[in-house]
Amino acid sequence: MALKRFSDEPAFVLHRYDWSETSLVLEVFTRRHGRVALVAKGVKRPTSQFRPVLLPLQPLLISWSGDAEVRTLKAAQWQGGHVMPTGEALISGGYLNELLMRLLARDDPHERLFDHFAMAVQLLAEKADAQPLILRAFELLLLRDVGLLPDLASEGGTLAPLDGQRRYVLVPESGLAPAHDADPHALTGEQWGDLQSALDEPDPFLPALRACAGCLQAVRIPLRNLLHYHCGVRVFKTRQLMLDVQAMTRPPEAPHGAGSTSDPLPTATES
Repeated sequence: MALKRFSDEPAFVLHRYDWSETSLVLEVFTRRHGRVALVAKGVKRPTSQFRPVLLPLQPLLISWSGDAEVRTLKAAQWQGGHVMPTGEALISGGYLNELLMRLLARDDPHERLFDHFAMAVQLLAEKADAQPLILRAFELLLLRDVGLLPDLASEGGTLAPLDGQRRYVLVPESGLAPAHDADPHALTGEQWGDLQSALDEPDPFLPALRACAGCLQAVRIPLRNLLHYHCGVRVFKTRQLMLDVQAMTRPPEAPHGAGSTSDPLPTATES
C-alpha cells in the first residue's frame, strides 16, 4: 500500500525536539490537517537544506508522507510575507505557540484558527508595540475555536442576557457571573457583549482587536485564568521567560531618598 502524501501545505513550526544525532521531530500547525508531528531527517547536518527554513513564526509550505503518528517531512520552503518577530515580540509569538501546543489535539483541523494565527504572527512582526492587544484577541479566538470559551452575551448559570450596565466576572468553571463591586477583573455586560459580537463576525480578528482595545487591562486576567484552568498550568513557560527578561532589562532602583521622588516609568509592556 502506497504511503499517504501531502504536498504544499501552509504550516508553522510550533516546537522541535531531538530525534537522533542528526534529526529532529517537529510539531507543526498546518491549515488543513491541524497539528502534525513530522521527523525532519538529517536537519541538524550543516549541509541540510532545511536548516535555514524550519524556524518558528515563519509561514512555510511543507510536504510530508506517512501514516504513523510521526510522519516524514519531504520538503519545506519559506512562503515569505514578513520577517520573524524579534525581542519581546518573539517571546509573545512563542507564547502563542505554547497555547497551540497545549490546546490543540493532533490531526484536528482548525482552518479559521490557522488564519487567525498567521495574522497574529504577522502583526507581532510589524506592530510590536501592540503585543498585548494582539495576544488578547488571539486568546479569545483560540478559546472560541476549540470550544472552551463560554457565551459572553449571557450569564453562565441562568443563561439570562447580560445587563449592559452591570458588571460580570468570568468564572472558568461556569462562565459569566455577577461580580462583587470591588472585583477589579470584572467587565460590564456591554463590554462582554461587544467581545461576543466581535467573535460572531464573519472575519473576527480585526473586530476582536477593536473590542479588546476598549477593555484591554480588565480582560487580561480573566482570559489568563481561563487558559490556566484549561491548560492545567499555573504559569506558562513563555510568560515566565518574559518576566525574567523584563527583570533583567529593568534599570536598578535608585537608593532610597536619592534622585527624583517620582515613581520610575515601567520599562516593558505587561502582556
